[in-house]
Formats: sequence, C-alpha cells, structure tokens
Amino acid sequence: MLSMLMTTEYAPAEDRHELQQLLLHIAGGERDALAELYQRTRTAVYGLALSYLKNAQDAQDLTQDVYVQVWDCAAQYRPSGSPMGWLLTVCRNLCLMRMRREERHAALSEEEWDAIPARECGLDADERALLQGALASLGDEERRIVLLHAVTGMKHREIAALLELPLPTVLSKYHRALKKMRSCLEGDDAR
Repeated sequence: MLSMLMTTEYAPAEDRHELQQLLLHIAGGERDALAELYQRTRTAVYGLALSYLKNAQDAQDLTQDVYVQVWDCAAQYRPSGSPMGWLLTVCRNLCLMRMRREERHAALSEEEWDAIPARECGLDADERALLQGALASLGDEERRIVLLHAVTGMKHREIAALLELPLPTVLSKYHRALKKMRSCLEGDDAR
C-alpha cells in the first residue's frame, strides 16, 4: 500500500526540459502550451492545493487560479530554475493568500475525499479509505511533504526549497511520516 503512494506519474528529470519549453511558449501567448502544461501537472498542483486548503472544491478552484496566474506570469519564469518547483511555488503562494483571507483549517470531510476521482490515485475504495486514514494521522506539514514527494516526484531538496524548510527537517518529517503511515496501515496505533 505504501509503495503505491510512493509511485508517481510525473518524472521530473525526463520532463524538465519539456515543461521549460511549455512555459516559454506560454510566455509567447500559446494557449495550446497552457493546455499541455495543465494536462501534465494538474494532479500535482491539485494535490498541493488540497493539502493546504483541505477542501476539494476550494482546491479545484485554486488549481484553475494557478493556471490563470501561470498564463499571466509565465514570462517571469527563469529557465535556470525548476519548472515544476516554480509552478508549485505559484500554487503554494496562492494557497497561503487564500488561507490568510479565509482562515480555514477544517479537516477533509468524507464527501471531499470521495470527490477526488479514484482513477487519479489508482486505488480501489478500500485502499483509498486506508490511505485516507494513514494521511489523516499526519500533521499538516508531514502530509504536505509526503504528498509532494509521492504525487509530484519532487526531490526532498526541492521540497525543502518550496516549503522554505531546512533539508534535514524535510527528511526527518518525511521519514517520521512514513513510519506513522506504516504503523497506521499495519493496524498498529502506537505512533
């Protein structure tokens, strides 16, 4: 079960150049490039938004806002940086602005988990419920780190930069989170 979480459909090393090219084309006003970027990155952006906002509808809305922001600001991207890191930073900043504005910190409801398409995570309903429980056992920051690594395939160093945390902190929280999840998935509540 835990290995399913650690797989990813996004391969950063392989797609980095292509994502950079898409951002350059978007900066030039090419709508098809924006559509392609959306298709390739929407799961990662939505996952990060959901980890911050804890509301499926708000995360979907914010995901759309991210791509509007990308359309408006693609010229600000510097090819020397990570395109996925830049995109997720845009997402994170929009999430933080929305959270400050709304002061929302509620947990995901069962309805909101059910609103996430099952095909997006490749799990059946029982596995999804187990994963939901395991993720719920984590603190907000631990959950973000695990989801960023699992969904986007980001390296821990990239996650540290995105979340503005020291690398050892990210590594420690990631490994602690995996232990908590493993314990939860094995039915052992001793955390």
